Formats: sequence, C-alpha cells, structure tokens
Amino acid sequence: MGDRPGRVQGKVALVTGAASGLGAEAARRLAREGAAVVLSDMAADAGEALAEAISGAGGRAAFLTHDVTSEADWERVVAGAVERFGRLDVLVNNAGVSGAGEELMSHSLEAWRRVLGVNLDGVFLGLRHAGPAIAKGGGGSVINLSSILGKVGMAGAAAYCASKGGVTMLTKAAALEWAPVNIRVNSIHPGFIDTPMVADAFHRAENGNEMRQMVISRHALGRLGVAREIADGVVFLASDESSFMTGSELVIDGGYTAQ
Repeated sequence: MGDRPGRVQGKVALVTGAASGLGAEAARRLAREGAAVVLSDMAADAGEALAEAISGAGGRAAFLTHDVTSEADWERVVAGAVERFGRLDVLVNNAGVSGAGEELMSHSLEAWRRVLGVNLDGVFLGLRHAGPAIAKGGGGSVINLSSILGKVGMAGAAAYCASKGGVTMLTKAAALEWAPVNIRVNSIHPGFIDTPMVADAFHRAENGNEMRQMVISRHALGRLGVAREIADGVVFLASDESSFMTGSELVIDGGYTAQ
C-alpha cells in the first residue's frame, strides 16, 4: 500500500465492527498506514470481502467472525490475532448498535440490555481480553468509539446515551489503571456520520427527511461527517503521534457539542 513508512508501520490492530461504516474505513486507513489489521464482525461475507480487498491492495489483513457480547468469541479472536500476526498493539472497540427511537415510558428491558450489551459490555470484554495481549507486547493503544451522545443527551436514545456515557468513563478508568503498563486508552466522540447505521435510523423514522435536516442543522459546519474523518482520528490515536494522550476524549463532531 505504498513504499513510504506508514504512521502505524509494524503495529497489529484489531478493529471490531469492521465490515462496514466507521470500522471498515478505520481498517482501511490503518492498513494503508502500515498496520496488520484483524477485522472482526458478525457480517462474515462483507468482512471477508474487505479483508481480501485490503490484502489485494498490498496490505495485511484477516477477518474473524465475532459477537462482541460473547466472552468466548473475544478469547478466540484475540488468540487468532496473535496467532496470525504474532502480537497485538492496537484495539479499536468500534462495534455498536443505535437503539434509537425508544421512549423511556415504554422501553423494554430486552431492548435496553441489547444496546448496553453491545455498546458497553462489548467494550469491557475487549479491554478485559485484549488488554493482557497488548501488555505482553510492551504496551500499545486502545481506542473506544463513544459518541457525542456520550457527552450530551438526546430524547428517544436513553439506552444509547447511557451506553456511550459508560464507554466515556470506562475509558478514563482504564487509562489510569493501565498507564503503568504503557497502554494508552482514549475515546473518540463522533458527531452524526454518514454511515449505513445513521442512514438506517433516518429511514426507520416516520419523519426521516425532517429528522436528517434537523440533525444536520445541529452541526455548526452544516453537514454530516464522513467515515474518513473518524478514521483519521483512529490512526492518530493508534500512532506514536498521540504518545502523551491517555484518558482523553477526541471529539470529531462538526461543532455539535460547541453549542
């Protein structure tokens, strides 16, 4: 993927939820900058196709099926990453679900637990099982995808806000605990990004077009973000360029939370 040394040359990264959207773009960018990338997702066909495309372009990539709510899957995927590439330096906890459109007065416990299970438990399990592998290699970087809704609230998104707020604070606790073993832990807080998950949320809403325009208007830059803009943040936090950052919140939101 080019002759020049990359910004994460020689590192091995695991990206969850990598078959589409932010995870797919993060995997592409990390590979382009020299990392060997393990992509994990439930969507096997799309994940395998992306891994093949990265490899075909000169990168190093492998795909593993992965339910981030399953502890056994985390054990298998982390072991698979180390077996395939010899070490693990970077974890990108990206997998998530939206769970929007649920009113608190009628919110089911099942729906609540599904969102918290993927968005928060999945991050905890990633830390729990990837952390020892990263520490064994001398340290590295964990990047947890939170959200602007881990900083500000939104009606109809209680479970999502709770899960992403939990990711924000879990990140800070992990950063303090793991600083002595040279593992940096930071969170990224995207605004609304033009991804399949966001598009699907607009599509399912009764007033989807109006909602889209309302959401766009909340961003000072007057548009949705694109996946590349978040992937650039992932590469920065994965690289040694961010070597003095841990427990930090990297907000990439077009000015949404500045208002």
